[in-house]
Amino acid sequence: MPIVSSSYKPPFCFKNGFISTVYSGLLRRVSLKQERERILLSDGDFLDLDWSYAKEKTSKLIILLHGLEGNAQRPYMTGTAKLFNENNIDAISVNFRGCSDETNSYYYSYHSGFTEDLETIIQHAISTKKYSEIYLKGVSLGGNVVLKYLGERDELHAEIKAAVAVSVPCDLHGSCKELHKIKNKPFHDRFLKDLVNHLKIKQNLFSKELSLEELNSIKTLLDFDNVYTSKTHGFKDALDYYEKSSCLQYLSNIKIPTLVINALNDSFLSAECYPIKEAKNNQNLHLEMPQYGGHVGFIDRNNIYYNEKRALEFTKTMLKR
Repeated sequence: MPIVSSSYKPPFCFKNGFISTVYSGLLRRVSLKQERERILLSDGDFLDLDWSYAKEKTSKLIILLHGLEGNAQRPYMTGTAKLFNENNIDAISVNFRGCSDETNSYYYSYHSGFTEDLETIIQHAISTKKYSEIYLKGVSLGGNVVLKYLGERDELHAEIKAAVAVSVPCDLHGSCKELHKIKNKPFHDRFLKDLVNHLKIKQNLFSKELSLEELNSIKTLLDFDNVYTSKTHGFKDALDYYEKSSCLQYLSNIKIPTLVINALNDSFLSAECYPIKEAKNNQNLHLEMPQYGGHVGFIDRNNIYYNEKRALEFTKTMLKR
């Protein structure tokens, strides 16, 4: 599929990727009424799903996945859910394991390549017998999960009609290297602080799995993935985790209309995170690379972000084909 040209033109001050990323992450506010449902997983753990609804009964649903250390109340989640609700589409805003108000039940939690819980959520939505059309949207880490999910399976549920992924680290190792550069130190340190704080809680609960010495050895995001993410989830080390969990290798097998929006001034993304070759060789994969937008910072008018408008537009357009 040819590369999609982008019409995104932000206000002047938000052409700066750092400013748009920080503003969107720290200052944006979206008001949305959500109803929480806790579902039990096959391994005995749980997931908290935050539902929001269209005003009228609908057969359409969007499932939203957040980024690293995010949750269902992040503005990029509630903003999308609200817009889709206003267009007669229900929404599930997912909290990954341990990302709601309560630590999950086990030492392991979630990671960039863990797609099994998404499959469970989709099955749960289908089991309600309310939805004949399901769309997926993932942001950052959640975008990698969505794209990997779509590409690693030979068959998808018939109800899944289209997907959108935003600010996606398609190559996890490349993105990791970018996050460790000086330009991204404020973001790196913020992510690391949140991750380590959550891991401290787990260390108290599961001291046999993680010693204080190992916890205190974590000084970088790479350390975190070497000490916790990789070993806890069955990988040899961080590099093995990045290699096996990156969605890039699965893009050629995506069989439903899928839109990837990665800004060219996203400082989190390496060159490998822009899958130009893969998009050109797969008629289902649409790649849009706006000049601006930073990392999930596609600021637009009326507090509705460009990527949210494009997600709605894309799903509607694809269903008319």
